[in-house]
Amino acid sequence: MRNVRFVGLDVHSDTIAIAVADQGRGEPVGLGIIPNDLPLLLRRLRKLGDVRCCYEAGPTGFGLQRALENAGIECAVIAPSLIPSRAGEQVKTDRRDASKLARFFRSGDLVPIFVPDEATEAMRDLERARDDAKKAERVARHQLSKFLLRHGHRYSGRTTWTKSHFEWIRRCVLAHEAQKRVLTDYLKAVQDQTARVEILTKHIAELVETWHLRPLVKALQAFRGIRLVSAVVIAAEIGDLRRFESAPRFMSYLGLVPSEHSSGDTTKRGRLTRAGNGHVRRVLIEASWAYRFRPRKGEALLKRSEGVSPDVERIAWKAQQRLWSVYRRLVGRGKNSKKAIAAVARELAGFIWAIGRQEALLAN
Repeated sequence: MRNVRFVGLDVHSDTIAIAVADQGRGEPVGLGIIPNDLPLLLRRLRKLGDVRCCYEAGPTGFGLQRALENAGIECAVIAPSLIPSRAGEQVKTDRRDASKLARFFRSGDLVPIFVPDEATEAMRDLERARDDAKKAERVARHQLSKFLLRHGHRYSGRTTWTKSHFEWIRRCVLAHEAQKRVLTDYLKAVQDQTARVEILTKHIAELVETWHLRPLVKALQAFRGIRLVSAVVIAAEIGDLRRFESAPRFMSYLGLVPSEHSSGDTTKRGRLTRAGNGHVRRVLIEASWAYRFRPRKGEALLKRSEGVSPDVERIAWKAQQRLWSVYRRLVGRGKNSKKAIAAVARELAGFIWAIGRQEALLAN
């Protein structure tokens, strides 16, 4: 029987606090704080014998986990939001955090997160950079539109941020030179952020061709409402869908299941838990609005579906029929359209789970 020792690491950019918990019920022992230096950490850990390590997910990323695994030391990255806490605990230090990790790791009360491979993490960085650029673009557009509104300029067209809208902005007359220069600056900020989004989108389209999850990205685009960027977000954030035993577990991971507060004979369900990966949840909510309309295969969808397997096409078409029916039934009962879309997104996650598992198997 292995005499495993459980090590908690409180990792920061400059330091690492170490605590070890032996098997049994004894209190963890703090081993001090060392500089964040991998060779030094490896020497300390090897002196402890057979160890299993863990640390919280955070800004230091997955580099330490990969380095320890490559050195033959088992290491898990822990979800910070799921670490148990004691009521009334008022003191927090690095040493205490390391001891807490060691104690709960020994008892099995910690939840490890999925650590992607380096190529998948790189693609995740790229799609998240594009998401940041879209947010910056929205902020820049908001600032420009509200500046014009403050000075009495209201656009009467139907669609904003089109060629006609930009021409209207350039024709706006302002009384003072300072205001004209502000308008020029705001307009340039919008154009710069839009160009940044376009460049990052182009990078995604180019690099996905050499990514090992390309078959999954291609298959996901057979769904209505899911184009290239959305498919890349799902694949990069989730990785291998085979790690979810069932579709309900995947739905729960995405926070698309209702919260519940039940006691005795009383069952009370509330809003979505919104736990797990918010990037994928947002993409699925946005995609679900496409299922308000009658099932059909338009030209764009047919083009995206070229080359996918018949099984994938069958699942995607079944999703269209099912999700349109769900939306109509819920709205027909008087359900708020946003709640209906959340229900559609939950079921869409189930269809994605089915395709993702199949494509992952085919890719191996």
